[in-house]
Amino acid sequence: MHVDQISAIVIEECIAIHRELGPGLFETVYETLLAGRLQARGLKVERQVTVPLTYDGNNFETAFRIDLLIEDQLVLEIKAVEQLSKAHAKQLLTYLRILKQPVGLLLNFSGETMKDGIRRMVNDHKPE
Repeated sequence: MHVDQISAIVIEECIAIHRELGPGLFETVYETLLAGRLQARGLKVERQVTVPLTYDGNNFETAFRIDLLIEDQLVLEIKAVEQLSKAHAKQLLTYLRILKQPVGLLLNFSGETMKDGIRRMVNDHKPE
């Protein structure tokens, strides 16, 4: 399945969860619920993926953790904050570059609508 198709499914499920539960829960709750719904739709979902990094001869076993990795190709960073900041976007873009992944979604469940809380980030992505 192409990353754009996977993104569409993720967004659909995020909107459904937000409509049903609204804002105000912890990030881990949204992460757990989204992971379950995506798995129920037949997608491969990995949670809290530890990513090592070697830089300048130094090894970091856990340089960062990805909230959700879908189908080994879509990185999801889940937030439950009043407002997304530039730092959140930079964080996801750095993850994409290090992992050499083309697309990631920054998902903030604390907005009035889920649509306002979705940011698509790209790293050398070429849509089909």
